[in-house]
Amino acid sequence: MVKTTKKTVKKRTKRRSSKTVSVRSKKPFGSYRQAMNYLLEKTDYEKEERVRYNVTTFSLERMRNLLSLVGDPHAQISTAHIAGTKGKGSTATMLARMLESNGYNVGLYTSPHLVHLHERIVVNSKMIRESAMLALVNRIHAAVEKLSKTDAPTFFEIMTTLAFMYFADQEVDIAVIETGLGGRLDSTNVIEPKVVGITSLSIDHKLQLGDTLNQIAMEKAGVLKKGIPAVTVQQDPAAMSVLKEQALAVNAPLSVTGSDIDFSYRFETSREHGPHTRICLTTPTSKFEHLRVPLHGRHQAINCGLALAMLDKLKSAGYDIDVDKAADGLHQVTLAGRMEIVCHDPRIMIDGAHNAASIRALIHAIGQNIPYDSMVVIFGCNADKDVIGMLTQLQYGADKVIFTRSSSAKAVPPQDLADMYTEICGKMYQTSSSLGEALQLAHSAVGREDLICITGSFYLIGNAKMRFNPKRTLAAS
Repeated sequence: MVKTTKKTVKKRTKRRSSKTVSVRSKKPFGSYRQAMNYLLEKTDYEKEERVRYNVTTFSLERMRNLLSLVGDPHAQISTAHIAGTKGKGSTATMLARMLESNGYNVGLYTSPHLVHLHERIVVNSKMIRESAMLALVNRIHAAVEKLSKTDAPTFFEIMTTLAFMYFADQEVDIAVIETGLGGRLDSTNVIEPKVVGITSLSIDHKLQLGDTLNQIAMEKAGVLKKGIPAVTVQQDPAAMSVLKEQALAVNAPLSVTGSDIDFSYRFETSREHGPHTRICLTTPTSKFEHLRVPLHGRHQAINCGLALAMLDKLKSAGYDIDVDKAADGLHQVTLAGRMEIVCHDPRIMIDGAHNAASIRALIHAIGQNIPYDSMVVIFGCNADKDVIGMLTQLQYGADKVIFTRSSSAKAVPPQDLADMYTEICGKMYQTSSSLGEALQLAHSAVGREDLICITGSFYLIGNAKMRFNPKRTLAAS
């Protein structure tokens, strides 16, 4: 086995980056705003209420054609691929930070974004700049226009291609790539990664991926590839059975944290760190002992274990990984929209929980880590989610719920949510037509020791983050 040092990785990347681009454009956009308007007018299935999930709507052939026209940038970089239902973004971020702390030049591609589109494309913890995005859109324009004559690329396909192009330009040593929807037909599933990670599976995107864990697991298992090591976490037996069957079918060596990989976690509290979780993970090649998980909740401990297991697989593939440096990188992780306090008077938290399992995990994590007298939840969600499941879990933690709607076209009307909630539990609720009105109602209902939690949709918490946090500006140079 050839050891993959930072030096040898960069040398290989430079050679690959010299590949000739087959289609070039003569800068059709003179400004960043023009380029963004062009990009945002493309078909965006994230915003559409009903989307057919098939090989026509989600076409890997179309994605490969687009990549081919811009020089196949995905083939110029090494990658780690992460699929799953919940915890993908957290796992991807923790893995990226640990690789960064070991001296590697690391790309990170995630979705959706909370406030700014540029959150999706990051190198070494820094979002892509406006000038770089403008240049990339100008470069991809001719390829998009050529394909649009017969089969127009979608917004997500273009964004994913832009990410690959940027990572190749930046000569990253490795890029951590999060899937968007599913796995089998996801635009990111054109890569040949060094390692695959599959996070916890649960019911989500029922209209596209199915309403059983077996169906969902089959779609997520589509990222497994012959000979490429894969890691997952403890799953529901139905989901685990599918993952193991598919791994065997494609000859992908699959490991499970807490089973094939020695993994444990414990909750504790200290004066320095307050309530937190520590984990241990041991393999024949790595030993991570009593590492503090940087994010709250049992679910984040499981995500962290998966990130460590993936890091270990990269180590076995030749990446030079120091355990102490990895721990330093892990401890620096912060993640917007995950139990994030955006206001202290009154206390307001936002969290991107958007299915039943993640609502349950959020309620448990808040109870374990955040002291409060009563909790008012401002809730809104999209119609393609397991709405009944989410509302069922909500009743176990919310003392009062205020139903509202986000800016998403798929948002369920507040009164519809209220009617379903009444059938489930009959607990106290109010409805509001906007987040601003919901916050006014919440303010009048809480005291100094109470907590307001905004959750249910990335769109909703993105709206909240824009309200409470100053807009982040992107450097234009």
